[in-house]
Amino acid sequence: MSKTYDYIIIGAGSSGCVLANRLSANSSMSVLLIESGPDHTSPLIAMPRGIGKLLNPGNPHVWSYQAARGEGMADEQWLKGKTIGGSSSVNGMVYVRGTPADYDSWEAQGCTGWGWADMGRQFVALEDHQLGKAKWRGVGGPLKVSIHPTKHALCDAVISAAGELGVARTDDTNHVDSVLHGGFGYQPQTTWKGQRFSAAKAFLEPVRNRPNLTVMTGTDVQRIEFDKRRASAVQVSNSQGKSRFEVRREVLLCAGAIESPKLLQLSGIGPAELLNSLGIEVLQDAPDVGRNLREHVYMAMQYRVTSGSFNHCFHGVGLLGAVAQYFLRKKGPMTHAAHEAGGFIKTRPELDLPDAQIGVSLYSMDGDGNKVEIDKQPGLTIGGYFLRPQSQGEVRIQSTDASVPPQINANYLSADIDRSSAIALFRWFRRLAEQPVLKPFIVGELTPGPRVESDEQILAAFRRFGQTAFHVSGTCRMGSDSASVLDPQLRVRGVEGLRVIDTSVMPCLVSGNTNAPAMAIAMRAAELITGKTSGITTR
Repeated sequence: MSKTYDYIIIGAGSSGCVLANRLSANSSMSVLLIESGPDHTSPLIAMPRGIGKLLNPGNPHVWSYQAARGEGMADEQWLKGKTIGGSSSVNGMVYVRGTPADYDSWEAQGCTGWGWADMGRQFVALEDHQLGKAKWRGVGGPLKVSIHPTKHALCDAVISAAGELGVARTDDTNHVDSVLHGGFGYQPQTTWKGQRFSAAKAFLEPVRNRPNLTVMTGTDVQRIEFDKRRASAVQVSNSQGKSRFEVRREVLLCAGAIESPKLLQLSGIGPAELLNSLGIEVLQDAPDVGRNLREHVYMAMQYRVTSGSFNHCFHGVGLLGAVAQYFLRKKGPMTHAAHEAGGFIKTRPELDLPDAQIGVSLYSMDGDGNKVEIDKQPGLTIGGYFLRPQSQGEVRIQSTDASVPPQINANYLSADIDRSSAIALFRWFRRLAEQPVLKPFIVGELTPGPRVESDEQILAAFRRFGQTAFHVSGTCRMGSDSASVLDPQLRVRGVEGLRVIDTSVMPCLVSGNTNAPAMAIAMRAAELITGKTSGITTR
């Protein structure tokens, strides 16, 4: 049996929820939203620090992939949201938009209509910001943005230490001046009244009862069908078996920077040599599908501290107290985002723009810092990544079976500039920790340890401890050149009725976290599809 819809959206993540809201606002259009994972009803999703349990392989709310990091580095696990809200339902809730220069760079590369003039207004339209309205900050939008509570002694000391290195203190780290010149402060986050505020809460829940919007969970898309060169249907499977849904207007692929290129390749759009090797009929030879993978390499420096750590709140009696505080009052450490403070910095003063993002977390991990197991002694994590990696990886399917994960190669630190940026960032971390204002707090460096000093040792530490920041992007890049996977309207080249709308469309990775940009990309895409400017509805 087959049912026909005007639009079929594959993936109910940050981008998919926005599109479901915008496209179903037209009551004459039928919209089907398909999600592989379950609904977002788990109390661990609502609780911000529930991420400690959610971000584990095998959890039904996440995709789990094995990714090759690069030469001389062990593989790592990549986890992405697999639930209504996608990664916005399982992420660290850090609200960051990137710098205007990111989007102006996209436009300069031929992506007309994607400069800051168009993208900046998307962020303003989607925000309901605690700090109030400003030129590039919004109020009254669907997405609640809060600032982590201020006046914490250890956070204040780290912010002051950054100030001693020339980084201005700021109330809003997303302020245009902060991302252009550097700024450090308490973290903007997608929480509200102590709970996560995901894309699902902001965009989907207010309109989920619309009669022209159908939401399917627990349903995997197998491939996209074509009538000649036009997307005509999607094949799916779920607990009821296999079925197909036909589309009148467009299929909108919002499955993320791993699943979107995978589905294109399974559907005959990708590198011809790869598809031929697996016996897949080539509909469109598109060598760049799956290429141009960009990811931030996150490095954490951990320190033993005298006070200010919340480590004691995450085990034993302290954990019971923190959980009780959360459920009774929606207060305390269980309401915190991944970072309490942070900002944008220049690792070298001569740089035109900040080249690194820093996050300050009032906890530390036991052992090597790669396990989700909180240290029993008080600790602090100061982590971050260089913002504009040039190393490029790839996603390639390994089978015609859609349930088989693709092969992922992140290819970290393969570009010379990335290695020099890693060294500069590491040395900035060290300078920060050595500032006089932190002397009453920091006892010593735990990881990677004070013996790491030379450039070679620093790179070795990055190869051991550096890991995904969960910002994978670029694998279906848009552009004006014929090699780009998408044109600037996000239409897949060589076919009709198919667009990709998620972080995979980025020609270059934005300077920061990717959740807010994923929503803004979808808002811009909705304008291109409907011909109407941003207007999020709640009924």
